[in-house]
Amino acid sequence: MDQNSDDQTTQEPQDGTQSEAPAQPAPAEGPAIVPAPEAPVRIDAVATDLDEARRFGRVDDEGHVFVVVGESEYAVGQYPGTDKDEALAYFVKKYDDVVNQVALLEARIASGNVPGNLTKTLQQISLSIADHRFVGDLEALAARIEALRENAAEAQAKAKERAAARAAESLTAREAVVAEAEEISAQDPRRIQWKQSSARMAELFEEWQRLQKAGPRQSKSVEEGLWKRFRGARAAFEKNRRSHFSQLDAEHAEAKAAKEKLIQKAEELSSSTDWGVTAGKYRDLMTEWKSAKRASRKDDDALWARFRAAQDVFFNARQAANDEIDASYRDNLTVKEGLLKRAEALLPVKDLAAAKREFAIIRDEWESAGKVPRKDMGRMDGGLRRVEDAIRAAEREEWDRTNPEVQARANSALSQLDESLAKLERALERAKASGDARKIAAAEDELEKKRALAALFKNAQR
Repeated sequence: MDQNSDDQTTQEPQDGTQSEAPAQPAPAEGPAIVPAPEAPVRIDAVATDLDEARRFGRVDDEGHVFVVVGESEYAVGQYPGTDKDEALAYFVKKYDDVVNQVALLEARIASGNVPGNLTKTLQQISLSIADHRFVGDLEALAARIEALRENAAEAQAKAKERAAARAAESLTAREAVVAEAEEISAQDPRRIQWKQSSARMAELFEEWQRLQKAGPRQSKSVEEGLWKRFRGARAAFEKNRRSHFSQLDAEHAEAKAAKEKLIQKAEELSSSTDWGVTAGKYRDLMTEWKSAKRASRKDDDALWARFRAAQDVFFNARQAANDEIDASYRDNLTVKEGLLKRAEALLPVKDLAAAKREFAIIRDEWESAGKVPRKDMGRMDGGLRRVEDAIRAAEREEWDRTNPEVQARANSALSQLDESLAKLERALERAKASGDARKIAAAEDELEKKRALAALFKNAQR
């Protein structure tokens, strides 16, 4: 007899053939005796077909159940008080439960989801197979267990690779978060865009929390090192932010005080009627305002409104005064518009002496007419100036034409042209007398050119 377990025995015949199971109940150390259940096992709940199961097991008349493994038969247990099919179905059901457990493990390993307790689970199943605790194809089931061990080793290696890759990816992501936080905190506080940078720092903190919660864990030293860097970057950024805005508040307060002084001066000047001098003072105040630092946006807008209101009081009063003065100048404008029409009628200048006399009269009347509205001053003065310029141009032209020195130079040049023409005419006579056609043609061409030049000069002198 070969002892395989504490509660199971297998009888080995001497000739190597399978023996018949003993008809008597198994001893206390033999197969377990299953008490009759209150409700028998339903045969239709067994997944393995009983006809198929009979290839691997049998039940004797006393309810002893045996399983066949290879060429050997092993006692599984006893199920008394029932028929043979129910006794066999009970131990086949146990086999089906183990098969389902193995199938589940196979599916999980195939998907890469290797259970942490896989080795222990496979060992327990292997022991239950070795102890022959159920009826079914135990050899096939044992082969699946061995395949699972081999596949599990490969799956666990791949799972470790994937875990390492996820850990490396998570580490890279965390390092990127830390590096960006350090880059933001290292910016020059005078140039940093605080609103955008503060928002980005908040996003980085949320990303850190997400990676810490969802990502794989790193080693304690790595986790603590990264967190120390990230926390330090955030602390440095916050310190610089508080310092910047504290300084900014001080600068805003200083700028507000300076602009309030300018507003006070502007308000004191707003009632002045010394238009020219006060307008200059307002220009100086505006220059100071532009060179002053800005207060906070809210304060600066309100300060500017007060400063502008003080200016408006003065300049609106000055405009009203000018409008009143301009109203008194409208009659003068009517007179000067008539004088301008008389002046423009002198153009173009045909009789220079008459034009000069008439323009002098117009000029005197113009001066006597008085001021015109401010908006019309440029138009009226410009119109009269154009007429005056045209008369002066005509006067210069007349002087150039009658200047004795210019006339003498012109007469001298004309005399030289006349002498040249006489010489060319004599040369033409000699060419004709010689009968040389070439000389005749050349003399005629030269004489024609000189005559044309003389004609142009005489016309210019007229």
